[in-house]
Amino acid sequence: MTIAVGDKLPDVKLVKATAEGPDAVQSADYFAGKRVALFSVPGAFTPTCSAKHLPGFVDKAGELKAKGIDEIACTAVNDPFVLGAWNKSGGSDDVTMLADGNGDFAAALGLTMDGSAYGLGKRGQRFSMVVNDGTVEQLFVEGPGEFKVSSAEHMLENL
Repeated sequence: MTIAVGDKLPDVKLVKATAEGPDAVQSADYFAGKRVALFSVPGAFTPTCSAKHLPGFVDKAGELKAKGIDEIACTAVNDPFVLGAWNKSGGSDDVTMLADGNGDFAAALGLTMDGSAYGLGKRGQRFSMVVNDGTVEQLFVEGPGEFKVSSAEHMLENL
């Protein structure tokens, strides 16, 4: 079953990519008590993710925070080292990278995709959501191969 607006996020382990190295966090703890703009990409360093998705949230970070977002986070079925390197090369300190290396978070959300035809295996779908104290306030899930509703611009229009 796919997560929906009004649902609590599942409590699974994610790994936060930090300058000091990987930092395991429970999703329930991470999302508690704050309003988070979360976006998911199929993979770090992939074309649309690197050219549009991450840069959009970097560019719009100030506007998102001005509309009540406390933190911006990105998740992907990648390891924390890859997400840390991706954030270093094209991200910013305004975006927290949450590695879902085993795909447990994507699976618990019901938002997985099969990228096996491209050598990617099981991944998280492209989506964005606003999470308020662990509860999904808004949810934007892309159709296969699309990049429309999960953008920072679309999220801003809906805040």
